[in-house]
Amino acid sequence: MDSEDDMHDGNDAESTDDDYNSGDTAVKYSEDDKDGDDDGHYEFENDSDDASLRQQNYIGLKEADIRQHQEDEITTVSTVLSVSRADATILLRYHRWSVSNVHEVWFADEVGVRKAVGLLESPVVRFPNAKELTCGICFESSPLDGISSAACAHPFCDECWRGYMSTSINGGPGCLMLRCPEPSCGAAIGQDMINRLVSEKDKERYARYLLRSYIEDNPKNKWCPGPGCEYAVEFVVGSENYDVSCLCSYSFCWNCAEEAHRPVDCGTVAKWIMKNSAESENTNWILAYTKPCPKCKRPIEKNHGCMHMKCALPCGFYFCWLCLGALSDHGECNRYKATNETERTKAKKSIKRYAHYYERWATNHSSRQKALASLHQMQTVNLKKLSVKQSQPESQLKFITEAWLQIVECRRVLKWTYAYGYYLPEPEHAKRQFFEYLQGDAEAGLERLHQCAETDIQAYLGPQPPPTNFNHFRTKLARLTSVTRNYFENLVRALENGLSDVDSQGASSKTATPKSGVAVGKAKRGRGKASSRAGRPSRSSDDHGSWTCDQCTYFNTRSLPTCEMCHQPRRNARGLKRARNG
Repeated sequence: MDSEDDMHDGNDAESTDDDYNSGDTAVKYSEDDKDGDDDGHYEFENDSDDASLRQQNYIGLKEADIRQHQEDEITTVSTVLSVSRADATILLRYHRWSVSNVHEVWFADEVGVRKAVGLLESPVVRFPNAKELTCGICFESSPLDGISSAACAHPFCDECWRGYMSTSINGGPGCLMLRCPEPSCGAAIGQDMINRLVSEKDKERYARYLLRSYIEDNPKNKWCPGPGCEYAVEFVVGSENYDVSCLCSYSFCWNCAEEAHRPVDCGTVAKWIMKNSAESENTNWILAYTKPCPKCKRPIEKNHGCMHMKCALPCGFYFCWLCLGALSDHGECNRYKATNETERTKAKKSIKRYAHYYERWATNHSSRQKALASLHQMQTVNLKKLSVKQSQPESQLKFITEAWLQIVECRRVLKWTYAYGYYLPEPEHAKRQFFEYLQGDAEAGLERLHQCAETDIQAYLGPQPPPTNFNHFRTKLARLTSVTRNYFENLVRALENGLSDVDSQGASSKTATPKSGVAVGKAKRGRGKASSRAGRPSRSSDDHGSWTCDQCTYFNTRSLPTCEMCHQPRRNARGLKRARNG
């Protein structure tokens, strides 16, 4: 996924159906993307003026692409350096498949490079003309046509070579650095010699190792970490954006290889994932919901109603759960006694706070998976059905697909904002207030969009006549998509800026307009402007008499008493009227 996403303002007062059918914003969704993968990735292609500055910084590679890139680089090195393709492959492997590095070191010190990688210009040993030679491994005499050697000319029979090579190939990728069997010799064994002597099965395995080395040894390439995916991604090293999307539709972070998590940084993601699986939470649970045996001090969980407890063997101590006193001399324990419950109280508070953020993180993850399935259902079944019922071509229904793509992407962003919120320092109340304000607006907007795309559309798919005209639904869904995108643009930009818009007094020192920054998904740049502040002030009317809804930021005409989008009543109407009259 392109990290330098363009901004689209959902507050555009002139936003109409034509915005979603004009061709300015197209959805890029290939056949490969229609598998409903849990971590799918979808993009909005952008035709805005600054699209040239936001070019995709990665390339998806299939196996055929990898092989072709590899062959092209081998050909380049072989041609420029006038060496065999087998030698060119050895050079590239040694220098991590960097053509420029090979050229640089070769022309600086060819002799040193040859020695380092094992490319010899002349044989180390020479033998007189003879009909037979003795193998250096089995010490059996073999005819010349049964003897092979590397550039060093150390003779070994073909059977020993096969055994040596096969053992190395079966041992793993280390066979790519195979050298002459002579202990004192470092001559490299090229692929040409391997292909001539080993079995077909070993040839295929060696070729597979060589192909994989092009990805695993090359710092510009990585295999997609998606489940079962065999594609790779080539990345432009040095780019500020680390979110990439594989051809299988799985989106991941190039830097840490976890799923795409912008706007949250890799460090926060790593801590969050570690916490979700760490033993520290078990420890907190033990502190919060168990008590130590008064005798052996082992933690005990109460699993029955009676307060008379017996510790497990070998301890077997009888005690009261309430006061932890021995039952042998147990008296009244209903009287209050001041005790130090600081650690237990802290543990319970910590678990409650963690549960709050984790539940919402996991729920949005689950909702995103369901949204992907709904998108797949819409693409494969419902759009065709809707096209027939409404007598419209599927190309005129792409606003529905765009809405679902926005839902999928926003669920991903919202999910990771809860990890961000968990690690936001508690003393920074102003930043937390600003963050929760933006997050709350974004979440509310997303829920309205998700409900409309998931529920309202059913009226137009069922056998009963729909309650409203289909064009009304088109307008509503398109506008909700735009408004939701605007909310998430504000949220993403604020988090990536470290909530720097908040000053020391707890207010926003800058207006968070989508004039610059990063959008959620590539989208067309809007014409309106919105502001996000630490509080929830009423928004004023513009110079032309329109007013902006406090709830959804939609621009309404002056005559409307309620928001046309979310039906919330207009606030401070009198104040606005006085301002206009004044």
